Amino acid sequence: SLAANNAITAAQPTTPANYFHLLRRQALDPQHRPLVVFTPKSMLRNKRATSEPADFTTGTFATVIGSDTTQPDDVTTLLLCSGKVYWDLVGAYEKLPAEQAGRLAIARVEQLYPIPVAEILAEARRYPNLREVRWVQDEPANQGPWPTMAVQLPGYLERVAPGLTLTRVSRAESPAPSVGSHAVHQQQSQQLMAEALRTDS
Repeated sequence: SLAANNAITAAQPTTPANYFHLLRRQALDPQHRPLVVFTPKSMLRNKRATSEPADFTTGTFATVIGSDTTQPDDVTTLLLCSGKVYWDLVGAYEKLPAEQAGRLAIARVEQLYPIPVAEILAEARRYPNLREVRWVQDEPANQGPWPTMAVQLPGYLERVAPGLTLTRVSRAESPAPSVGSHAVHQQQSQQLMAEALRTDS
């Protein structure tokens, strides 16, 4: 809410190099708009969340990092996510049967606000048979990026294909950011992954 009208930039990078390029862009930006960066500490221990030296010396900040699928015609569902939940999704995705995995694509929204609409739509247009876009987040439904995405994204997705829907996959609405029980948290995480990666058949 506080970021409305481009008052604040909010981001949640998933790799060290993209974080570096985000800070570099912020330092060079003549507008000097405040920047809020979400950096979950679990990614410091995640061996997947790494970058090569060349990733720092080349390129720029990527507001959206698309899927690396090689069969875009097979994809019917695009998962949009941000931050550490991406690495959870990848771990669960790699265990899926090949046929099921082929119908899913996972893209990372590295900048949460201003929403990188053009980049999200470009990713969606890669998949000619796309029927659904899911926003996947680890936070409860009333927290995290979902309330903003739910208001802004559906109208834009209509430009990709009439009737293209945006659905939410998250924990249930909650007055607190966590349930306070590790066992319950793990159970909810498993349910979250199962719902996010489900396919029609």
